[in-house]
Amino acid sequence: MPVQIFGQRYPIRSALDPQYVQELASYVDERMRAAADQSPAGDSLRLAVLAALNIADEAFRILDAEDGRPASLAARLSAIERLLDEALAGNPASLDPPQPTF
Repeated sequence: MPVQIFGQRYPIRSALDPQYVQELASYVDERMRAAADQSPAGDSLRLAVLAALNIADEAFRILDAEDGRPASLAARLSAIERLLDEALAGNPASLDPPQPTF
């Protein structure tokens, strides 16, 4: 079953319900378009990485909220996302590694 993500067609083989796979693809497409709005000069690979980080951040925030753990992992993901946003905006000085927060 093919899906469209950010203007590209991807053939997907999965035992999952095709409607569910389409919903997943639509969500990824939406997140990539949101990343493109924030970083219009980014290439598809960089936008995909930003979208993946945003999706991972959302997932970790949900996991953190469900089991009551401190949101330190989500905070670290947010810091990484900010670094990538700055790097994509052309600010390479911001690529200094963040200080550990453990």
